[in-house]
Amino acid sequence: MDRLFLSPPHMSGKEQAYIAEVFASNYIAPIGEFLDRFESLICEYTGVRHALALSSATAGLHLALRVLGIGEGDYVLASTFTFIGSVDAILYERAKPLFVDSDESWNLSPALLREAIATAPQKPKALILTHLYGQMAQIDEIASICKAEGIYLIEDAAESLGASFGGQKSGTFGDIGVYSFNGNKILTTSGGGMLISDHADWISRARFLATQAKEPCIYYEHREIGYNYRMSNLLAAVGVAQMEVLEERVMQKRAVFDWYREALRDVDGITWMPEISGSRGNRWLTTLTFDAIDPIRIIDALEAENIECRPLWKPMHLQPLFEDALSVTDGTSQRLFEKGLCLPSGSAMQKKDVERVCGIIRGTMR
Repeated sequence: MDRLFLSPPHMSGKEQAYIAEVFASNYIAPIGEFLDRFESLICEYTGVRHALALSSATAGLHLALRVLGIGEGDYVLASTFTFIGSVDAILYERAKPLFVDSDESWNLSPALLREAIATAPQKPKALILTHLYGQMAQIDEIASICKAEGIYLIEDAAESLGASFGGQKSGTFGDIGVYSFNGNKILTTSGGGMLISDHADWISRARFLATQAKEPCIYYEHREIGYNYRMSNLLAAVGVAQMEVLEERVMQKRAVFDWYREALRDVDGITWMPEISGSRGNRWLTTLTFDAIDPIRIIDALEAENIECRPLWKPMHLQPLFEDALSVTDGTSQRLFEKGLCLPSGSAMQKKDVERVCGIIRGTMR
């Protein structure tokens, strides 16, 4: 049978038409109408005042640290249960990560965050908070802690565009937010990201750094290190087309999750990633844990039937790259990694696809 991927791109049908407009205008570089439109649409959707389209979410996190003045020797708190792109930028700036474990929401624990702040060798300057798998963290409590402690809050909303808490969009609670448009995300431009903030000066500074830190001269003059981080007008055209169907994609992802939960409702030993009270996740990936079976057996059984399935993220404090990093953990994220899986969750999936996956899971668990 055709391969069932974890989270493949899902085009709206307008992308090629918009790309044709870009080619007709000859503005295919990081400047043009669609780049401006994409940034404006993100602002309109999220309610944030300023946005900057970039080559990746990792670039966005790097620029966030730069504009906030995070540098060598500074401590940056971060979710340990996340993808490496969430925290690489800390190393780019020669800062020091301090990883914080998860709570029952699978996202960063506010209680352990308080402990990490209290026990850090010096006052952390920022927190990079990941909204995991499209589900909101306890953002109200976490934002309150950061404000009280004078710690910048950077929301890694790479996976959670379209999620919300109390009606407010993911990525807009902190000082700076970052989205990803990688090929597997709910909105994709093949590769790309967006930096957002209500602080105009920070976005202006990030825009300067993202375009090689070129001084405003007729010739090329550079007084500090810059980066080639801007998104092209060509890819922004894809983003504009994707924005037109974002809410539809969120509802499709949520439907896929509901199909899985219904199909496996009578199977013991399964726990689904929760959705915290007052929030709406985008259910980017349908994720669950198994109590009585090694998840690798499920992965192998699905792969034998041409179906892609992945373990949950391996926590950053368990990665060889960070073997010397500080962390405040209680075993939650390690248990999730050892027991959990991401199931195929494409927004174009049909109910029969979900039933195909669930049939294999049931057969393997017998």
